[in-house]
Amino acid sequence: MLVLCGTNRPGANTRKVSHRILELLQQMPDEQLPGPKLLDLADLQPDIFLPASYTRKPEWFLREFQAPITEARGMIVVTPEYNGSFPGVLKYFVDMLKFPESLVGMPVAFVGCAAGQFGALRPVEQISMVFHYRKAHIFGERVFMPDIGNAIQEDGTVGVYEERLQGLVAGFVQFVDNQHCATP
Repeated sequence: MLVLCGTNRPGANTRKVSHRILELLQQMPDEQLPGPKLLDLADLQPDIFLPASYTRKPEWFLREFQAPITEARGMIVVTPEYNGSFPGVLKYFVDMLKFPESLVGMPVAFVGCAAGQFGALRPVEQISMVFHYRKAHIFGERVFMPDIGNAIQEDGTVGVYEERLQGLVAGFVQFVDNQHCATP
């Protein structure tokens, strides 16, 4: 299971929420969820942004990002809202993944974080369309976290959103299990 931190901005609240989700996944019984992992777009190296990367992906990208995506049973995407949308680096990351096979059939859930009052509703709607186009299986429950800066606690929990986030994680794990049981 993967958690994708959908920004490369230093000090982002999205990263804090991504780490909280990873902690929640790690608290699940091992037999239900082996080895959850965080993919952080802040770890993208500068050469991925060279035009040549469209035709030949750097080895580090294939190893550190493509392989975990290919091997994942499911992914929770955490996106902030920047200028009414999701970050460009998130779209670019999706563009760099092998097409079409990278996301086909992958269960995916979305969490939106924003300073504003709508909790990244627009970015989640927009990026979910991209994942739908790539034939991912979209989990119907989403969590939107407005005023995220005031919700994050010193212990890493997310205050008033903690229960919703826990519910999303538990429901998504069940969704992933159901998807994999249904696959012949």
